Amino acid sequence: MRSFRGLLAVSFAFFNCICISAQNSVDPAKTTPSEARIASAAAKNERYRIGFQDVLDIQVFRHPDLNQRVPVSPNGTIILFRLERPVAAVCKTEDELAVEIADAYKEKYLRNPIIKVVVAEQRSQSVAVIGAVVTPGKFFINRRVHLLEVLALAGGPNKEAGTRLIIARTGSTSNCKEAGNEPDSDQVSVVGLKIRDVQEGKTTFWMLPGDVVSVLDSDIIYVYGNVNRQGTYKIREPITLTQAIVSAEGLKPATKKDKVRVLRQRQGSAEREELIFDLNQIDKGKVKDPYLEPNDIVAVSEDKVRSIINGLADSIKGAVPNVIYRVPLP
Repeated sequence: MRSFRGLLAVSFAFFNCICISAQNSVDPAKTTPSEARIASAAAKNERYRIGFQDVLDIQVFRHPDLNQRVPVSPNGTIILFRLERPVAAVCKTEDELAVEIADAYKEKYLRNPIIKVVVAEQRSQSVAVIGAVVTPGKFFINRRVHLLEVLALAGGPNKEAGTRLIIARTGSTSNCKEAGNEPDSDQVSVVGLKIRDVQEGKTTFWMLPGDVVSVLDSDIIYVYGNVNRQGTYKIREPITLTQAIVSAEGLKPATKKDKVRVLRQRQGSAEREELIFDLNQIDKGKVKDPYLEPNDIVAVSEDKVRSIINGLADSIKGAVPNVIYRVPLP
């Protein structure tokens, strides 16, 4: 009787384990086709694909004489011991190439070959960072990376960096066009971004092999006219019109504050457009203080009428001591 009760308890516990396992497991039948495709594509894209200039270690189990390290040739193939023809390697994963090599050996040389392929040196998929960064250079990637990660690999912008960077998309030496990421033509596309937007996560940009990131030097604006210190000013952060005037040590007397001009170069043209701003309205908060763009020219005009009045006032002030001095004493 006791043994029967023990057997019943064990059976009940085993039944509970089965039920719990069934509840926690995922039913493949309930997975939608779209979810399955997304998961398959994600797994496929995460795997490194062999490219030109990569160096591969080929291991043939139980046949150490066939082990070798080979570079991927300019035509995308590798030449292996005992095989009559080259094996295409470019754009395949390590596992996919291992299967093809096994099939090639199986044709005439080995009965059940077991092949392992390892990418010893990844030389095909790289991005370059140049310009105003701490450590410019070429960085090899074997997964999908964000622009911010690439900037971090280069040590980030240095003290000479400005506010902008550009990315030149030149194409990858791997020549793999998975998921439509690679351009179909030989043209180089260029994208311009603000560094702060990338650092703050406002702009998301995923890198592709072959991309070249150029961090530009400090931007320059020009301030001239009725200011205390005319000249060119380097800016490393976005700057407004009033901040630029402060950098020029402020306005001189008799400034025409209601008509400060900003000369801005038109995109794709050598001509400049003229923008007019009223500093009085900006000071009162009725108009937003505009941000300047690289190479803007701020022209501060003098109010001729006010300048003449101020000149007369200065002359009168200068003459008063002389008049007092010449009055005869009683």
